[in-house]
Amino acid sequence: MPRTFVIIWSSQLLSIITSSITGFVLGVWVFQQTGSATQFVTITLCAILPEVVFAPLVGSLADRWDRRKLMMGADLGAALTTGALAVLLATGGLQVWHIYLVTAVGAVFGTAQMAAYHSMMPLLVPKEQLGRANGMMQVADAVRIASPLLAGTLLVAVGLTGVVVIDLAAFLISRVVLHLVPLSKAVTRPGEGRPAEPWLRDLAFGLSYLRTRRGLFWLVVLLAAYNLFFGIAGVLVQPLILSFGSAAVLGVLMAAGGGGIFAGGLVMSAWGGPKQRVRGMLVFMLAGGVLLAAHSLSPSPWLIAVVAPAFLFTLPFVQGTGITVIQLKTAPNELGRVLSAVRMVTQSATVLTYLAAGPLADRVFEPMLAPGGALADSVGTLIGTGPGRGIAFIFLLAGAGLLVLAPLAYLQPRLRRVETELPDIEEPSDAALSRS
Repeated sequence: MPRTFVIIWSSQLLSIITSSITGFVLGVWVFQQTGSATQFVTITLCAILPEVVFAPLVGSLADRWDRRKLMMGADLGAALTTGALAVLLATGGLQVWHIYLVTAVGAVFGTAQMAAYHSMMPLLVPKEQLGRANGMMQVADAVRIASPLLAGTLLVAVGLTGVVVIDLAAFLISRVVLHLVPLSKAVTRPGEGRPAEPWLRDLAFGLSYLRTRRGLFWLVVLLAAYNLFFGIAGVLVQPLILSFGSAAVLGVLMAAGGGGIFAGGLVMSAWGGPKQRVRGMLVFMLAGGVLLAAHSLSPSPWLIAVVAPAFLFTLPFVQGTGITVIQLKTAPNELGRVLSAVRMVTQSATVLTYLAAGPLADRVFEPMLAPGGALADSVGTLIGTGPGRGIAFIFLLAGAGLLVLAPLAYLQPRLRRVETELPDIEEPSDAALSRS
């Protein structure tokens, strides 16, 4: 793997680790102050909605501006936001609405940073190693899932203010690394010298690009549908575990789940993913459907300790491989807008699941699987009744959804043939140029 990519990836991973820990700790603080699960979930929505709303804008900026400077500016903006949070903590003036604002503003900077980062990847990494690089990128998801355990350790050691200061330091380190690492203009400004689209047309470019390339369009639809099923399970896994386990059990199982993604990312970074990428995605999706449904079988921490890491192990092979296909089929000077459109669509699906998960669990399926509920004598005989069994049923339905989604996707010929119908973009990577 090229050294330049590894250096940037390492510094960005450090920043992601500290930001994930800060986000979790702030959520705990809000819950302790308010006792409201709704206000706790609002923080997550504040972190995701900016990706949906601002994705077209930051994608356009990533293709118009110097991508190194955009990443550095985003890191600086995030550092200033985190610094303001540290000041509020030190002066005792922190309020719940401050958390929402800081989270939303930080998410805007994070969206800009990721747009530039992902757009540079195909120019930093040789084509044959792009799948491996995307496997390394999936390690960040492992960190986010394992953040509760890491956060608990740091919170005891340095306190909330210390956690925020460490996060601030990580942003500054990331900015310094980006300033020092050698990057050619071909990587940071691949579209320089080409006339830019008018702004309004540019904002819609990513979606237009996907609509005219039907194979990629269906691939993004597949990823969005996957996010629907995966997302609703992801947001409910903590309530599922807490329905039969303690907070300590939750921390251990979340760390185990993060280990599953970490292992999947490592395997993909070593392997590079399946050669027939779309078919490989669908195979891992089928396996994930079985494992997701298996969460519902019993209210047992031992069951979750096995099936949750196994399911999350499949995640990098689905999401990482999908992004690899899009990167291979898109010109570098258009990649910022296209990937931002992809994130807008797929994260919109995630927002829908976050909005729907709570009401579905609390108002629909939990009452139906309570003793004497509408499904107690049918589904209840399979997965049990009582607290948490309605959530378990949602896991069963989500797993079944993936088992239906994969074969349906395979029946779409444009998706099935996207790797052969659309040629790979053959612009050389910076690593390849440095060897020539």
